[in-house]
Amino acid sequence: MVRQCTNYNKTADKKNSTFFFFNSILFSRVLRVHRKGPGERAYTSTAMMTGVLKMLCVLLCAVFTSADVMPMTDFNLEKMGGKWYLIGFATNAKWFVSHKANMKMGTAMMVPTEDGDLDLTCTNLKSDGSCWRLTHLAKKTETPGRFVFYSQRWGNDNDMRVVDAKFDEYALVHVIKTKGDVSEVLNKLLSRTTDISDDLKEKFRQFSLDTGILEENIAILPPNGECSVA
Repeated sequence: MVRQCTNYNKTADKKNSTFFFFNSILFSRVLRVHRKGPGERAYTSTAMMTGVLKMLCVLLCAVFTSADVMPMTDFNLEKMGGKWYLIGFATNAKWFVSHKANMKMGTAMMVPTEDGDLDLTCTNLKSDGSCWRLTHLAKKTETPGRFVFYSQRWGNDNDMRVVDAKFDEYALVHVIKTKGDVSEVLNKLLSRTTDISDDLKEKFRQFSLDTGILEENIAILPPNGECSVA
């Protein structure tokens, strides 16, 4: 059974264009199957149709639901600052599907600025002992807990929302990454320690499912060493 989408947002025009783009691709593939000549093998099957519907539902969930995911109402910029461990990672992006088996925990240092922005520095210790490092200045918006930044490395716009947190324990972060007309959802589970409870893992899992992430693309990352301070 295909899981139902929730939180449909009729005002998300940009998201609508993304949906119709993917929908047209799926529909054209179905038409090509039905247009097989009488002497050709027919490939239409219940399994194939179910697969198409499942893919369409996932796209709908990821595109429309994200527009309705709002930051927590009592966000506190100062309390968000400090060191975090990246424990959970969830996205349907192709690069993650291809590399998730080799991914391990990383760290994120967040420093609030006087202007209300967040200086972000993410690091990850690679298997050869070198350090992968990425920095961004996440600019505040009119909504507390929501920040935006452009990634030079990946060439995409990022809409980051802190949707839930106990600032001395964990933070649940929802990011909408947009490049051209295509948007992807990324959920992160941050923790002040490398150990988290089963309840928190389940919270992250359920939130990711609710925002259109496939079960197999929700990962709790294994422990890793840390980069030395530069």
